[in-house]
Formats: sequence, C-alpha cells, structure tokens
Amino acid sequence: MSDSLRVLVVEDSEDDTALLLRELKRGGYEVTYQRVDSPSSMGAAITAEHWDVVICDYSMPHFSGMEALRLERSKNTEVPFIFLSGTIGEEAAIMALKEGANDCLLKSDLKRLIPTVRRELRDAAERRARKRLEQEVQELQKIAAIAKLTGGIANDLNNALAELLSAISASVREVVPHDCATLALRDPFSGSLRLFIVEAGGVPKSLPADDLADSFTIGLPIRKPVVLDRFDEGTFPAHLTEHLAQMHMRSGCLVPLVGDDQSIGALIFASLKKDAVGQREIDMLSQIASQIATAVNNALAFRQIADLRDRFKREKQYLEEELNLEHRFEDIIGESTSLKQVLKEIETVAPTDATVLIQGETGTGKELLARAIHRLSPRRERTFIKLNCAAIPAGLLESELFGHEKGAFTGAIMRKMGRLELANEGTLFLDEIGEIPLDLQPKLLRALQEREFERLGGTRPIQVNIRLIAATNRDLGKMVTEKQFRADLYYRLKVFPIFSPSLRDRTDDIPVLVWHFVATHSRRMGKSIEIVPEETMDALKRWKWPGNIRELENFLERAVILTRGSVLYVPLAELKIEEEDEAIEIESPTLHASEREQILRVLREVRGQIGGDSGAAARLGLKRTTLNSKIKKLGIERSDYM
Repeated sequence: MSDSLRVLVVEDSEDDTALLLRELKRGGYEVTYQRVDSPSSMGAAITAEHWDVVICDYSMPHFSGMEALRLERSKNTEVPFIFLSGTIGEEAAIMALKEGANDCLLKSDLKRLIPTVRRELRDAAERRARKRLEQEVQELQKIAAIAKLTGGIANDLNNALAELLSAISASVREVVPHDCATLALRDPFSGSLRLFIVEAGGVPKSLPADDLADSFTIGLPIRKPVVLDRFDEGTFPAHLTEHLAQMHMRSGCLVPLVGDDQSIGALIFASLKKDAVGQREIDMLSQIASQIATAVNNALAFRQIADLRDRFKREKQYLEEELNLEHRFEDIIGESTSLKQVLKEIETVAPTDATVLIQGETGTGKELLARAIHRLSPRRERTFIKLNCAAIPAGLLESELFGHEKGAFTGAIMRKMGRLELANEGTLFLDEIGEIPLDLQPKLLRALQEREFERLGGTRPIQVNIRLIAATNRDLGKMVTEKQFRADLYYRLKVFPIFSPSLRDRTDDIPVLVWHFVATHSRRMGKSIEIVPEETMDALKRWKWPGNIRELENFLERAVILTRGSVLYVPLAELKIEEEDEAIEIESPTLHASEREQILRVLREVRGQIGGDSGAAARLGLKRTTLNSKIKKLGIERSDYM
C-alpha cells in the first residue's frame, strides 16, 4: 500500500533532493514535493499549500536552516519539521529541537529517514486527534451545563408525574371541586399506559401499568373537556374509567391533553356527587388545558433530558480518558507479508458493519487493529468504547456491559449506563471476550441479534445500533467443544475472523520496531541514541519474544534507560534462551558473542572496575556475583579489557 506524501524540501542541492526523494519512494510513499532555497520561495510555498512534512538542510549558502524553521513555525506549528544535514553539531541540534524542530538527522545516515518520517506523521495525526477530542469534550461540557440548568429534574418518571398531578389537583380543586384526579398517558419510552391517581386529602399513587401495544392507543376523538355523568358505560376505554367506578365516583370531567397537535393523554377530575361539573367548570378547564398539557409534556421530556445528561457525562469521561492515554492508534508498524495480509483484511471489512473477531497471542496489538477498523469505518466520528472482560469481576460485568437502574442491587444508588448504550452509533470493543461468564453470554447474544437490551433491574427495552469488535487470546473453538463457551455466540462473533500475527512470525519487522521504540523512549527521556549495533539487532531478531510487541517495547525502554551515549546498550543477559533453542545457539553463537562484546565494552569504559556504584555490574544492571559468573562463562580474561 502506497501512502501519498506532500513534502516541502528546503535544500539548495538538486542532487541531495533527488537522493531524499528516492529514499522516501523506497519507503513506500507516493511523493509530491516542492524544493525551495530562499525565504521568499519558502514563504510562498507554505502560504499556498498544506504540507505533510518539511525536510530541511541545516546549512545552506544563502538561507539558514534555523531561519527556515522559524519561518515555518510562525505559520504552522503542527507540520513535522525534520533537519537533514551533512553536518550538525550536538549544540546546534539541541537548539533546533528547542526552537520547534521534530528531529535532526545526518545525510550519511539516510536509512533513519523513513522510520523518522513515519513516527512524526503518526505523532502529528495523534496531536490532531487529541485536538478533535478536546473540542468534543468542550461541546459535551456545554451540553452538560445546559442540562444542569434544568435543575429539579427527577430521574424517576413515576415520582415526577405523581408530584405533578398532585400539584395540578391542588390548584384545580380551588375552581373545580373534586374527590379524585386521574392522569392517564402513554409512556413513549415503554409503550405502556400509566395511570396516576390523587384522592382528596391523599397522596399520589401509581396504578400498575398495562401494555397498550395491541389494546389501546391514546388518540381521543375529542379536543375539548367533556362532562362525564357515569363511569360504568363504554363511552371511553375501560382502562381510563374502571377504577373510578370501583371508587363509586358519580360525575366528573375529562380533559384531553394535546401537545404539539398530538394527543398525549387525558386528565379526569371525578366527584362522589352527581352533576358536580357544569358549564362554568368546563369553561375554566378549557382555559387551562393547554398549560396542563405543556406541564405533562415537559415532565416526559425531562426523562429524556436526564438520559442524555447521563450519556453526555459518561461520554465526556471516556473522551477525557482517551486524551490521557497514549493509544497511538495509527501506530501499526511493519512491512512483513503477514502484517500486510492483516491490513488488507482490515481494509476489506472496515467499511461494513460486520462483527469482527480478532484472535492472537497476548501483546500482538489486537486493540490497535480494532482501532484501525473503527478509524476506517463509517462510524469513525462516533465513540470507540472498549471493555476488557478479564479486568472486571464476573459479578460486576453484567452491570458494566448493560448498565443498571437505581436500586437494582445493593449499592446501586443511582442509574448507570452500560458500555453497550454508550457505544450507540459507534463501535464497542470487547477485549478478552473468552472470559465472559457462561450465564451472561445469552444476554449478550440477544443484544447483538435483536439490537436491544434491558438495564439490570429495568423493564424498558433500550435499542442500540453498534458495531462490535471482539478480541481474545484463547481458542474459542476449543472452548466451545469443552462447553466453556456458547456455540451460538461463537458463530455470531466469528462473522469475519482476523488473526493477529505473533512477533516471531514477522521477524522482518523487528528492526523498524526497534528504531521506533528507541526513538520514542529516547525522545521522552531527553536522550540522543543514533546507533543500534548490528550484532545487537541480530540478537533481538533471534529472540522468540513470547510476550510479542509488548515485551519488545518494555525491554527497549529499559535499554534506553541504561544507555549512556549515542550507542544503544541492550542488556542481552536478560534474554534467557529456552532449552529447546540451545542447539541453535551452539551452531550460531551470535547472541553470546554480542553479550560478550557488550560486557567487554563496559569493562573497558570503567577500566576493569566490577563492583561499586560506577562499576560494570551497576552499568549493566546486574549483581556483582552474576557479572563475575558471566565473565567466567564467556571466557573473558583481564587482558581482554585492560
């Protein structure tokens, strides 16, 4: 796959420019470039075009590299700026980095150009992503602030409507005496008829809700209040009036509630007296019916606002976590055949909504692959929600995945939205899905198939539209055979399987990974490491890396910490060769030779001192007795280093 690259080359030599472009094309880039060699030509170029990277010579006859750097940074602080010079001293390089350059390379070491360009492009993309996420967080904060202004909103709809009916009844009783007030409405969220009753001098209560999906729809043929002279006839649906007949009510008035030109329900004021409601009362209720409908409509809307406020709060939390994590979601490095095959599969499946199952050993970068699928999908602008199923206790996993209602279990003091609900319209990544308990798997399967679920302790179905990506380092097929994983869920997940290759299957990628991790950690620690010895690289390629890329990165971070100078020091003594590899070691003693050379180099630097804070053992990160043992094992004599 060739990536397009727009390069502004600040260089006075056409020959050096040709070498630079040849190296970029060798790295797989399709290059568009412009060469400039003066302040005026560079100013025009950066004003007229947007460049992906600026590569600049440090020393030119009529235009200094530092002048070019300041000119670029005055216009744009985001575009990577790399010095590529024949000679540049350490002090000059430090000054350039302080002024805003991203890196300084020598033309004699052109092989470092491609890894550096790739790294800086990835870092620039990450900075843009962070900026976008910060803007999203700010927007969510604004929305959350607006929602907060609607103070007094009750999360419990039953309580909110019961309190509202009590207030309405008390106010209306002053002009229309009654013994009972009933509010009937259809909950748009659950599709059920809700009945609330306030008796004279009593407290509001809610009757059991009846499902109206097939039996009743609130669409009353009347638009104005009407007098009711009895409640045992079929003038109106029995759902509305049967409780009044049981309470021996003899007359009343029905007030239809119309909001936005749609019927949302009805209010019934009933009395134990006959003919308690006349034309005067009808006229009074007609005047206040619209205000009552608005109040009821607002109470229903408050529930939706509370849901949105909860969701914005959780999404804001996730986005802030994204800002604080070094995901480097574009950091998929390598050119091996196995990795290219995986990236091709990702390009194929990403534009679809198909469920993806990523399988592979621990440390192979399964989450990076999942993020790449999300980034290339139509859902890229929506939230990417992840959940590590192995990191959550089994008893809490259902609540974490589906959410829970207030009071669903001991300690559930407030409603919580689950990851499924947060990922609506986006992507849900379930890592270590093989750890999901068997009793929870049917509920997950139903949520995937029906695209709806209920919160723990809830009865209202919640519809979601998510794209699921799952990952595991376990053999799910074998788990199905052993009855440890449901077969139906396994086949539902395995719509499009992707296998993440282990590092031992892509040893050709180890050199570029080494350079990437060394550059990343050395820059973070303020070090300048320019050389990785060839024998060290060979030794790293020979090691099997059972922990894969994660182990390699952690090992190289330690190496950067131990390095003093520009040559990477790798504690090869820490790489313990497995017994089955001993025969290979004997035939090709590269690793031992490299380790021997490392120890000799340190012994020469400390002039033979083994113990003490400045001795060879401390420099190598080993105990003095361990180093003495290795010196004896490797046949190192004092004459070899003194």
